[in-house]
Amino acid sequence: MQNNSTSPSGPDNEHIVENKELNLWEALIPVIALIGMLAYNVFVFGDDALSGSNQFILLMGGAVAAVVGIFNKVSYEKMFSEVAENVKSTTGALLILLMVGALSGTWLISGIIPTMIYYGLLILNPTIFLAACVIICAVISVATGSSWTTSATVGIALIGIGTTLGIPLGMTGGAILSGAYFGDKMSPLSDTTNLAPAMAGTDLFSHIRYMTLTTVPTISVTILVFIILGLTIDTSGIADTQGIMNSIEKSFNINGWLFLVPIVVIALILKKAPPLLALLIGTLLGAVFALIFQPEIVMGLSGASTLTLESGYKGVMNAITVQTNIASENAILSDLFSSKGMAGMLGTIWLILCAMVFGGIMDGIGALSRISSALLSIAKSTFSLFASTVASCLALNLTASDQYLAIVVPGKMFSKAYKDKGLAPENLSRTLEDSGTVTSVLIPWNTCGAYHSGVLGVGVADYFVYAIFNWLSPFMTLIFAAFNIKIKQLATNVVGAGKN
Repeated sequence: MQNNSTSPSGPDNEHIVENKELNLWEALIPVIALIGMLAYNVFVFGDDALSGSNQFILLMGGAVAAVVGIFNKVSYEKMFSEVAENVKSTTGALLILLMVGALSGTWLISGIIPTMIYYGLLILNPTIFLAACVIICAVISVATGSSWTTSATVGIALIGIGTTLGIPLGMTGGAILSGAYFGDKMSPLSDTTNLAPAMAGTDLFSHIRYMTLTTVPTISVTILVFIILGLTIDTSGIADTQGIMNSIEKSFNINGWLFLVPIVVIALILKKAPPLLALLIGTLLGAVFALIFQPEIVMGLSGASTLTLESGYKGVMNAITVQTNIASENAILSDLFSSKGMAGMLGTIWLILCAMVFGGIMDGIGALSRISSALLSIAKSTFSLFASTVASCLALNLTASDQYLAIVVPGKMFSKAYKDKGLAPENLSRTLEDSGTVTSVLIPWNTCGAYHSGVLGVGVADYFVYAIFNWLSPFMTLIFAAFNIKIKQLATNVVGAGKN
C-alpha cells in the first residue's frame, strides 16, 4: 500500500529511498541478521516465540538496519519518516483485524460456528472417510480461521475414528491438515489471511478472491486424490460422531437459519462491499442472532439470570471484545468453543507493527530498493519473480521456523519488485500464502510442524506425502505464473506512476 512518492518529504525522500551509496551486501546485512536472530529465538522459545520475543527481534532487525543507514549517511528522521508511512499504510488492515476478532466472538455465541461444525460432521461417511476429513476440517477451519484449533479439536477426533477404521495414521493426518490449511489460508478470520495482504499492500477480500484462482483447483485435486485413496483401502468399524454432535446440541441451539449470517457476508464480499462494512454487518447480525437463538449463553456471559437490555448488551460486548469460553461436557469441544474477541488480535497487530518498523527502516535506508533491484535483475520474467518469492518463503520456513515470518519478511522484501514489474499486490499476497502459510506444517522443526505432529500424534514424515494440499499449493502458483494464467496487472501502472 505504501508509495514512496506520497511521502511528505517529496523528492528528497525519494533520493534517500533510492540510496545509491548502499551496496547489495550492506542491504542484506539486516536481513541476514534478522534471520539469524529469529532462528535462534525460535530455537530457545519454541511455540512461545510468537508471544512477543519474535516481535522484539523484528525491532532488533530494524536497529541493525538503522546502524547500516547511519553508516551510509541516512538521518534518523528520514528513517522514521518511512516507518511512519509504513505504519500509516497498515491502518486499514489493523482495523480489519480488530473487526475479525469481533466477528469471531459474535459468531461463536450466536451458534453460527457450532452449526457449521455440526453440519460438517453430518457428511462424515466411512466409505469416503479421507475425503470427508478434508471437507470437515476445511469447513471448521474456515469457520474458526485456525488450523491449530481444527487440528487440536476435530482433528484429534478424526484421528481416533481413522484408527478405528484401520486407516493409516499418515493418510488421516494428511487429510486433516489439507483441510485445516485450506481454511487457514482462505478464512477472513485467519491471522495469516489478514497478514499476507497487509504485507503485500492489498485488502483482505481482494486477496481472498484472488486466492481462489489457485486454491480451488488445489483443494479439488486434493479431494479427488483422497476419494481414490479411500476406494483403494479397506475400512472397518463405524465412524461414530454422534457423541460430539449430541454435545454440540446440548451447548447450542442448532438451527439452519443461522447460515443466513455467513450467506449475507459472502454476498457482500461478492458485491465488493468495503471489507470493514462487510465484517461490521456480519458482527452485528451475529449479535442479533445470538440474542434470538442463544439467549442462555448471552445471559451466562453477562452473569445475569434474565435477558434484559443491560445483560444482553453486556454479554454481546464481552464476546466482541475479550475472551469467551462456552462450556461443554466434551473436552474437545470446550477447546473449540472459545474466542478471544478483539483482544485476541492484538498479538498479530503487534507483529504487523514491528514488521512495519523493520520494513520502514529498510525502506528508508534504501535497502529494500537495492534488494528489489537485485531481484529484478535476476528475475527477468514474471515466473522467475514468483519462483524467487516461493523460494524465499520456503527458506524462511526452514530457517526462521515460523509461518508468520515466512510471510512478513518476503512480503516486505518483494513488494517493490512486484510493483516495478507492474504486477498487482494480490499476486504477491497470494504467493505468500501459497508458499509461506501452507508449507510450514511440512517442516518438523517449524513451530507448525512441531505443533501439529505433536497434537495429532503423527510424525511429519508420516503425513508429509498425504498433506497433498500443502505441498501442491506452491507448485500450483508456479504453474499459474509459468503459463501466465490470471496474473493481475497494476491498474494504475502507467496512469498513476508519478501521482498521489
